[in-house]
Amino acid sequence: MGKEYTGKSFKSGNSVAIRIPAALGVEPDREWTITEEDGELRLKAKPERRKTTDVSGFWGKAPWLKPIPRELREFDERPSTIAAREAATRAE
Repeated sequence: MGKEYTGKSFKSGNSVAIRIPAALGVEPDREWTITEEDGELRLKAKPERRKTTDVSGFWGKAPWLKPIPRELREFDERPSTIAAREAATRAE
């Protein structure tokens, strides 16, 4: 077993918090899963979320750019559309 550290619980609003010693190297603002089993608390770090980019502020930044008309775009047909067309030609 590793080293033993002492933490202290305290009231924080309507919750109880436990201070974790800095010697354990826990980063702040990290999410944890906490389970209780036979009176023992187990902490497990949640995987970090992938960072996303907020692109909502980009709208209108390049007004000279115009979207490509739909008829000029090249799209692969959906398999369901192809199957429906083939079924219709077989039914004729």
